[in-house]
Amino acid sequence: MNSKALTQSIKALTANPVRTVLTTLGIMIGIATVIMVLSAGAGFKSLINDQVASLGSNTLFIKTRVPPTTKNRAATNALTPGIAVGITTFNQRDLDDIKKLNNVVNDYGMVTGMAVASYRNNNKSAIYYGSSYERFAIDQHELSVGRFYTQAEDTGAAQVAILGSSLAKQLFLQDDPIGKVVRIGNLNFQVIGIYKSQGGGDTGPDGGIYVPLKTAQFKMLGISYITVGVVQLKDTNLADATAAGISQTLMHNHNISDPAKDDFTVVTQAQVLDIYNTIFNGITILLIAIASISLIVGGVGIMNIMYVVVTERTAEIGLKKALGATNSDILKEFLIESVLVTILGGIIGVLFGSLLSWLLAIIATANGLTWVFTVPLYAIAIAVGVSAAIGISFGVLPARSAAKLDPIEALRYE
Repeated sequence: MNSKALTQSIKALTANPVRTVLTTLGIMIGIATVIMVLSAGAGFKSLINDQVASLGSNTLFIKTRVPPTTKNRAATNALTPGIAVGITTFNQRDLDDIKKLNNVVNDYGMVTGMAVASYRNNNKSAIYYGSSYERFAIDQHELSVGRFYTQAEDTGAAQVAILGSSLAKQLFLQDDPIGKVVRIGNLNFQVIGIYKSQGGGDTGPDGGIYVPLKTAQFKMLGISYITVGVVQLKDTNLADATAAGISQTLMHNHNISDPAKDDFTVVTQAQVLDIYNTIFNGITILLIAIASISLIVGGVGIMNIMYVVVTERTAEIGLKKALGATNSDILKEFLIESVLVTILGGIIGVLFGSLLSWLLAIIATANGLTWVFTVPLYAIAIAVGVSAAIGISFGVLPARSAAKLDPIEALRYE
């Protein structure tokens, strides 16, 4: 009887194709959204892994932070004009001491700021990064043209700059930037290099300016401390032990005895990836929860349509029962019809979601991002499983309603 019920269900669906397509629309949109979210998640992870790897897979980071006691003092002083809290204890001496640790190959410090970069009539607000020359031996970013600044230019606070690819195009248009003078804030800088595109557009590395550390510290920011340190390791398997050694060195240099009062944070590559993955997993769950609303709406739509179908075919149901069809036969027929509609919507949703994900990957790649197009198998399994579950859940009530019809009353229905 199952094969006969399946055949009759298919005939019922093909008899009114427009209604069938409209019925599947809600499920299709919901499944397509789930597929796109999960596919984009895989692409985003490939992008993050590439960005972290570009900093060197054998690096860890040191960042300044305001300890809890200082935060409380800052809150108390918030109403007093002119009082600000900042961490100024992290300096080059710390990096020199860290470089002496057994598992450390090299390190460099960095500060950041924002200024308007100008060339002729072209102006662009950009983030500038001041870092010591050791950066170029650690980071894996390459120049498309020009050269890196030297140790002498770094220690001498030379006014030379390397531009991100996007910023260089916006400022110089068709001109060759190398050797030209660009104004950054109130200072003139000679452009000595242009980075290859790293992705992220104007707000990412491609829109940045890279200058010697001493230049950024003393001439642009008026400071002598460092806000971020990058450390290159010999053996990444010893990253946690090295991070502990760095913490001990900084606590000693900063006269800190209580770890709770640290004015710095040491973060390994694994921890960076864990942070990104935790954040993105939370976002993914949120987006899937939103997409599930579409699935529920689609399921309610299927239930309503199936009730309409039951009403339209009341006389047919009465005739089948009069000819010997049981309640179970009628239940199976309408339940199969509901499941077929949702599975059809699920398949179309998978295809449509995959197409959107593919277009997203093309757009991301065209903008210089490392974005891998993939549709995880578990995403397809979820889509098909959810479709079938919705078909059964929202189809069982109309199917039971049809199965319970009295054959005599059904034959009299007009």
